[in-house]
Amino acid sequence: MMEPTTISDDEFQKFREFFYRKTGILFEDSKRYFVDKRLLERMTLTACETFRSYFTMLRFQTSGEELQALINAMTVNETYFFREEYQFQCLVNSMLEEIVAQRTTNAPIRIWSVPSSSGEEPYSIAIYLLEYWPHLTRWDVEIISSDIDTQILNQARRGLYTPRAVQHLPASLLKKYFQRDGEYYQIGTELRDAVEFTRVNVSDAADMRLHRQFDVIFCRNLLIYFDDLSRKQTAESFYDALNPGGFVCLGHSESMSRISSLFRVRKFPEAIVYQKPWGSR
Repeated sequence: MMEPTTISDDEFQKFREFFYRKTGILFEDSKRYFVDKRLLERMTLTACETFRSYFTMLRFQTSGEELQALINAMTVNETYFFREEYQFQCLVNSMLEEIVAQRTTNAPIRIWSVPSSSGEEPYSIAIYLLEYWPHLTRWDVEIISSDIDTQILNQARRGLYTPRAVQHLPASLLKKYFQRDGEYYQIGTELRDAVEFTRVNVSDAADMRLHRQFDVIFCRNLLIYFDDLSRKQTAESFYDALNPGGFVCLGHSESMSRISSLFRVRKFPEAIVYQKPWGSR
């Protein structure tokens, strides 16, 4: 069998439009080499000699197994513990204080981390709450973390990390919450049990409707891969997913003000975040 060797300009455009419709991710021309390389790898692994045969399978395969495998190959997962730590400081010092002050029931506080990547962000949130939020003993907190990539979700559930991933953690916290496993660091069972991991495509309305009643959403460095329409739709989905008064945290290079007028800009001492107004539905 001959291995596929190239993707034509027309094929790249067809794939780019298809992938955008499925995921909301729009590949720029500058990503062409990366996209072609991943496509050719998947074509070889599925024994498809032409893009046409592969693309037909991708669109019409009943199980959707190959589409998920391709999504896993195309999504980038680069992160580390305590990344953009000032937002975690804002969480424990400002956002949660405001949320509990307005609380009229003892319903759990719900925090959503999306995309989860390999779990560094949701586990960082859990560690930060345990270490730095004095009211944790009085409130139940649920941490849900989601991603479109099923392989990375499995990796997150395992909680096994390289020295690079934990390099920004204080030595005392590394010792307290991790065990050395050869070259790696294994996060403790208690923390792994504290986070629920789910598969979510933020561009899929049905997926998003399953995730509701959150108080804080961390969505950092995802929307930079979307076009304006996908960003706006995702922002509206987050608005629906939040309780009144809930907050969204974006990456340092992202701004909700340029995406949607639904949210209030809140400038706390630690960070700028975006709030669903109190009294809204």
